[in-house]
Amino acid sequence: MVYNESEVFPTQVKILIAGGFGVGKTTFVGATSEIEPLNTEELITAASMGIDNLSRTQDKSTTTVAFDFGRITIHQHNIVLYLFGTPGQERFWFMWDELSAGALGAIVLADTRRLQECFAAVDFFENRDIPFLVAVNVFDDAFPYEPDEVRAALELDSRVPIMLCDARDTASARSVLRSLIQHLLAAAPAPSV
Repeated sequence: MVYNESEVFPTQVKILIAGGFGVGKTTFVGATSEIEPLNTEELITAASMGIDNLSRTQDKSTTTVAFDFGRITIHQHNIVLYLFGTPGQERFWFMWDELSAGALGAIVLADTRRLQECFAAVDFFENRDIPFLVAVNVFDDAFPYEPDEVRAALELDSRVPIMLCDARDTASARSVLRSLIQHLLAAAPAPSV
């Protein structure tokens, strides 16, 4: 029996989920993953006081100290998405270079109550020419800014997609992933003939 290689071995795509501390990266990976996500959540201790800004995340009791990992299989196209959520605190940013190796694209989660916390992720992907989109995680107590207002505040190129999402909701989070894949396909160079 002869097997078509694309039928046996799926196309594997690495996607990063990045953003500031407490913006919902772990929640996003958990909501989208078809497997029980691997996470490296640890309790927030007194040692982080004065280092991590907890003013907007007072109810948060854990934090990612390495990365989150999830997987989604798109059977009809024989594609497997591997999702890697980055740690949000500045003291763990050294891991971003390793996590970004081989990444095809990224999602920058943003919280409009503290938009400045996603600047580092935007700069990181722009400086490394990794295509990304910005997904504004809509929190109940956040002012409802329009995507164009977020674009202006982040000084983003008009080609960078911006969308609203609820990282807790599987359908909403997967819609963001679909939009990223469409963005990557649209930005890909045409194959030479």
